[in-house]
Amino acid sequence: MTETIDRYCVFGNPIEHSKSPEIHRAFAQQTDQHLEYTRELVELDAFMSAAENFFAAGGAGANVTVPFKQEAFQFAKLLTERAQLAGAVNTLARLEDGEIIGDNTDGAGLVHDIVQRLNWPMENKKILLLGAGGAVRGVLLPILQQSPASIAIANRTRSKAEELAKQFTSFGKVDGYSYNNLPSEPFDLIINGTSASIAGEVPPVHFGCFGEHTAVYDMMYADDLTPFLEFARDMGVQQLSDGLGMLVGQAAESFRLWRGVEPAVIPVLEKLR
Repeated sequence: MTETIDRYCVFGNPIEHSKSPEIHRAFAQQTDQHLEYTRELVELDAFMSAAENFFAAGGAGANVTVPFKQEAFQFAKLLTERAQLAGAVNTLARLEDGEIIGDNTDGAGLVHDIVQRLNWPMENKKILLLGAGGAVRGVLLPILQQSPASIAIANRTRSKAEELAKQFTSFGKVDGYSYNNLPSEPFDLIINGTSASIAGEVPPVHFGCFGEHTAVYDMMYADDLTPFLEFARDMGVQQLSDGLGMLVGQAAESFRLWRGVEPAVIPVLEKLR
């Protein structure tokens, strides 16, 4: 008898740059799991049919990247609490009864990278999140579950930040601001959840938000410092990290959901670096 190999993939557009196949193959090798993991380029209006076809052909699970996380949210028949609150899904898994469940592992990946690997505690800390889009929405609940003292969400459009904050106030102290009306006081941790770095830009954060003990994290990653991390370094910040560890961390969480085993993140992260 030939062994059937479980099939996984990552859906996105563009997709050729995705490190997911490399990461999951490394996890599979490390944990002695037999699986196949591919990249799937999906036309912008064709996500639903692509996902439908993949699972109909026996696919076991999928990661979903830009720009399909909202559509994956619609596609999944069942949702985890963190996916419901994020309004976005980055991980799909087939259950034993054939139903497809949607989860969002981005926040778990971020928290694991910051708290476990970097050893920057979030408990009782004042945290500033930059941006009010899907990236920030996806990480808010896992950050709030770390019991920070407060979270400030800053965005160019104040109403969007306030609206997002309001949706999470039952989980902790969250407030929304525009960049202009942010309290000019040092935060313990600043997380950049905007895509400004892609365009080589920096969110207009007041220098008063940076203190000598501030740690700064950019969800984007690059071979060198991202523009925002360079900006923070120029503000005197010494604790800096990009988001490559978050990428590997969210992948590890997806892998755990699919395979029931916990892969080690650090060796794979070091290999990618």
